[in-house]
Amino acid sequence: MPPTESKESITDAFDKLKKGRESFVPSFSPREVGYVMSVSAGIVRVSGLQAAGYKELLKFPKDLFGIAYNLDETEIGVILLGEDSLLNVGDEVERTGRVLDIPVGEALIGRVVDPLGKPLDDKGHIGFSKRLPIQRPAPAIMDRAEVTVPLQTGLKIVDAMIPIGRGQRELILGDRQTGKTAIAIDTILNQHDKNVICVYCAISQRSSSVAKVIAQLHEKGAMHYTLVVVAEGNSSPGLKYIAPYAATSIAEYFMERGQDVLIVYDDLTHHARAYRELSLLLRRPPGREAFPGDIFYIHSKLLERATHLSEELGGGSLTALPIIETEAQNISDYIPTNLISINDGQLFLSPKLFEMGVLPAIDIGKSVSRVGGKAQLPVFRSITGTLKLAYSQFEELESFARFGTRLDDDTRKKIIHGQRIREGLKQAEFHPMSVPEQILILLALTSGLFDSIPLQRMLESEQALLMSAKELPRALVGRLYSDKKLNEADRQSILEIAAEVLSSFKEEFEPKKDIR
Repeated sequence: MPPTESKESITDAFDKLKKGRESFVPSFSPREVGYVMSVSAGIVRVSGLQAAGYKELLKFPKDLFGIAYNLDETEIGVILLGEDSLLNVGDEVERTGRVLDIPVGEALIGRVVDPLGKPLDDKGHIGFSKRLPIQRPAPAIMDRAEVTVPLQTGLKIVDAMIPIGRGQRELILGDRQTGKTAIAIDTILNQHDKNVICVYCAISQRSSSVAKVIAQLHEKGAMHYTLVVVAEGNSSPGLKYIAPYAATSIAEYFMERGQDVLIVYDDLTHHARAYRELSLLLRRPPGREAFPGDIFYIHSKLLERATHLSEELGGGSLTALPIIETEAQNISDYIPTNLISINDGQLFLSPKLFEMGVLPAIDIGKSVSRVGGKAQLPVFRSITGTLKLAYSQFEELESFARFGTRLDDDTRKKIIHGQRIREGLKQAEFHPMSVPEQILILLALTSGLFDSIPLQRMLESEQALLMSAKELPRALVGRLYSDKKLNEADRQSILEIAAEVLSSFKEEFEPKKDIR
């Protein structure tokens, strides 16, 4: 054989070997496996996974998962997402190479799921269209738009004096059993036929409390546009920790499709306590009230995801109503002050008002909305401008009247007017009101039409006035929802209807005797 032919054959053989090597696909996939060193309440310590990344999802036996949280030299501290009683020392742990995500999609509407996306309502399998990481960066400043559209809660006191806009974060705080959840549920119920998707996230709540909320949502027909994410009180602290992030990722799926979304976190006090428990078990240094130093960060990165997206990104919005619990009305505690500084306002519920039967028990003096005023319907601004001032003056003067102080006629009139305002702002639970109904009552209050009606007949007269809201002309109702203030002709039309209805409830009485 000539030398050139031998050389060519050797080259061809090398080319074939090279192509074969490049096209070779191994029939096995490499696994990086570690072992469980110790198991405690919600925390697992693992060794042997040297290449594991921060917050990587790790797989345990019996279909359990965990999040790699502490990356030490010789071991990894893992937050377990499930029952620690199912694991034993020496069990294998496997890397997944991905972070924790949750399935999202339209099929979730009307369902009850856990923070991992597993159904809890016995309605069968959920068909998901996509998966999103539970920890996602908040939209950039340039991707956001102004909050300009109101989110009507259906509560007179909120929509009139502490309005909320779509894309806002409004904190609800107060002592135990003061009606915090009721305000959030009323807001969800009021989104019927308003093209708003609602997400209710229950964190460490009693099973009976969650079941009661779900039953109310079903009874009022709200589950057609609502989904519920539940981490019950007996769930692992890891599930309680990830619950609000998972719920937010589900909500963001709809927001990024151009829809308006409302999310309720009930409540972040339990979320903070779950994270404190995990941090102490992971041997992270405790700070104020034993909370870790990054407790502010975990809440801020959650609530910063609530926003109104720009038109280029679809114009969707995510409105957040986080709930927290105070102790003895102390809003200067560590967690309340953190969350007040993160949010765009707060609704403070007073146990004193609750005991007096003033429901919802919102303390107007300690409640504020830093954004919603710009998104409030102009008709509310044109009517309720003096309402908050008149009510604040009444609260100051009321204390003098209780001590039998001699009052002049002008002061007595202010107290009588304030008493009617307080009665008029009361509202039954789970009965949100439409804009025309609210405008009828609020305009009658600010105009003093209720001042000559005895307090014991206020509820009766208000119900009669609500019935007359159905008689308002359709064109007038349309203007109430417009971007223009209430004109004088419409104001007079509404006042005439209100005066005619309330005339039958007026009685002659001595104002001085009516002061309480």
